[in-house]
Amino acid sequence: MITTAPARILLPLAAALALSACTTGFEARVARFQQLPAAHGNSFVIEPRDKALEGGLEFATYANLVKQKLIAAGFQEAASPATAALVVQLDYHITAPREKVQSRPGIGFGAGWGGWGWGPYWGAGWGGWGAWGPGFGGWGGWGNNDVYSMTQYNTTLAMRINRTADKQSVFEGRAETVSSSNNLTKLVPNLVTAIFTNFPGNSGETVRVRFDPAKPAVAPTVKPLR
Repeated sequence: MITTAPARILLPLAAALALSACTTGFEARVARFQQLPAAHGNSFVIEPRDKALEGGLEFATYANLVKQKLIAAGFQEAASPATAALVVQLDYHITAPREKVQSRPGIGFGAGWGGWGWGPYWGAGWGGWGAWGPGFGGWGGWGNNDVYSMTQYNTTLAMRINRTADKQSVFEGRAETVSSSNNLTKLVPNLVTAIFTNFPGNSGETVRVRFDPAKPAVAPTVKPLR
């Protein structure tokens, strides 16, 4: 005979597993347009599109990340702006917070412990598990959803590369993400990684880039957006 004691252990465990199933990682939407020349022999300098950021330590930190990515792609840093073949203009922006109301099936066991018949109902499907059916999925059953509010921020990194000789644009890229954090020191480096994933990319294509910042050795996944 199976008592209700195992249920008291298994059901909170089921709830914990349901919560742990949520995926982790960073995701950004990346759009790029490019006619970049061959990297070899082309030097660059980086400047802010917003001149108010010029000379700032924060901008210099992010610009250094971009510099490292460009060097890894085969470009070289110019000795001075006057000798640069390319000018890289960098900009980043985060929106004011906004509240988004969402709902999800509640995780609860409103039917009570004593009324759950395990043995005869197992395998009959969600609706046929005795008192399991009406109790699991919400504090009052499947029909009741948990409604909650979530603070969200939109963060964008924009990068444009101009050819010095004729001032023409040869690369325009944008990486955007939605998050519950406004920590630019975490968000901007991740957006730099996203915009340089498969750099310079297919011109005119928008892709979704996903990776785990805690696992830098694992290559990001890239999926075209339809």
